[in-house]
Amino acid sequence: MRAVATAVVPVPPDQVWAVLADHEAMSSWGPGVTVTVTKEGVAERNGVGAVRKIAAAGPAPAVIEEITRFDPGTALGYKALAGAPLKNYRGLVELSPVGEGTQIAWSISADQRLPLAEKAVAKTIATVLLRLLVRAVKK
Repeated sequence: MRAVATAVVPVPPDQVWAVLADHEAMSSWGPGVTVTVTKEGVAERNGVGAVRKIAAAGPAPAVIEEITRFDPGTALGYKALAGAPLKNYRGLVELSPVGEGTQIAWSISADQRLPLAEKAVAKTIATVLLRLLVRAVKK
């Protein structure tokens, strides 16, 4: 199962990438979350192999994600190692130049056990994360 949310922002891909690829700075644009890099990536601190812990206020468990794709200015992929609401949760954010701006496509994939419920959860997650990123980029 896969859900995608897209938006176009009036800034170049490199500017979007600077916000997206700084995992710990996500704490400033993800309300109520604290993000910590618990393991550095192989070639770059935030790159492939990096592990980030995303903790939210309240009783929910922290989500632990590993970066699986790190193509500067183009794509960031990750998979959940623990704490995700969906089984085999994976995310991919793709950036494409559009005129003077950037199209952002945030997709969420997971195993589908309950067709409508899980698709709705994935779409909601993709949409909320995209809106938060767009707001951060426009600051």
